Amino acid sequence: MRNARVACVIILAVVVLQRNAGEVVRPNPDALLRQLQTEERAKSRGRLKVFLGYASGVGKSFRMLDEGRRRRLRGEDVVVAAVQPSSAAAAEELLRALEVIPPPTAVSGPAIDVEAVLRRRPQVVLVDGLAYDNPPGSRHAHRWQDVEDLLAAGISVITSVNLHHVEERQPAVEAIRGKKTRESIPESFLRTADEIEVVDAPAEYCLTRSLRGGAARDGEIPREERQLSELREMALLLAAEVVDHQLGDYLRRQGLTQVYGTHERILVGVTARSNAAVMIRRARRQADRFHGDLHVVYVEQEGAGAADQARVAQHLEAARAARAQVEILHGRDPVRAIIRYAREHGITQIFVGHSDTAGLLARLRPNRVQRLVREAEGIDVRIFPRD
Repeated sequence: MRNARVACVIILAVVVLQRNAGEVVRPNPDALLRQLQTEERAKSRGRLKVFLGYASGVGKSFRMLDEGRRRRLRGEDVVVAAVQPSSAAAAEELLRALEVIPPPTAVSGPAIDVEAVLRRRPQVVLVDGLAYDNPPGSRHAHRWQDVEDLLAAGISVITSVNLHHVEERQPAVEAIRGKKTRESIPESFLRTADEIEVVDAPAEYCLTRSLRGGAARDGEIPREERQLSELREMALLLAAEVVDHQLGDYLRRQGLTQVYGTHERILVGVTARSNAAVMIRRARRQADRFHGDLHVVYVEQEGAGAADQARVAQHLEAARAARAQVEILHGRDPVRAIIRYAREHGITQIFVGHSDTAGLLARLRPNRVQRLVREAEGIDVRIFPRD
């Protein structure tokens, strides 16, 4: 009985604090379900570590095998399920000290014997060349799908991949490298990694292997070094986004809704009378500058006339054209709806239009923009004039 009274006191104290903060926060059933699902997935799934190279020749295979060597010395059960045939001499030496599960005999070509690995059930599997396509007759079409099966079985995987194999990054990488890559992995899979490490070798180390497949001519070196520098920056930004996803996953497991991002996420709140074109254009430019995300939201208003609805539709169409994530929110209080969305999505900046309220009423009662600025603690709010 005493414990029950203590629990009631704690609950009441939390409710009072939340009411004093301006809102009584009730558990969201969908958020609770997502939290439980995330917790169950974290308990049963193996851990994924990725060595990401920004170009060929940076040494990611060596780093992966050396990680396996060090874990084996610490007492972990480590096996190798896939290696690339053109490994360097140092990598070959590391490989000789590790147990290797050979590819299946039923298929011709590089593949993982997933069934053999599942029967062996090691603690850690090393998989080089994550983006390889499997030969005909394999369990899956792609190697990363084999890795997904191993993770789902509770086996941890250490793997390697180059930036130019990440599907969503390929157009930008191809514009720099000047050549296409056929094999790829979806970025969504990479974002499930528990740990990602960019193999950050100097540009001159991999210069002769990464862009031409041979020695570079003297006049090409400065240009190719600039290209490698751009690829390195892209790899570091991608790694930061994966870390950001890890942070959000951790906070969800803890039941926390406020997610602080490691890169910019800009939210534009539009209304029928806001200067949406300017806000969206500037937000898109800001997001591109910092390789961030752009969100555009509209809080649905009851009783809006046909002209206002048409103008909002134009704003949202412009947002989609600007590659923004567009959402229509619902709620009697627009400020609370926007703040809730911002907290759930880790927004770092909010762009809104200036309020029309002025005079004595504005001094006596805060308008929506003033409330938004006051309640968006930890988030920058930029206010734009109306049309």
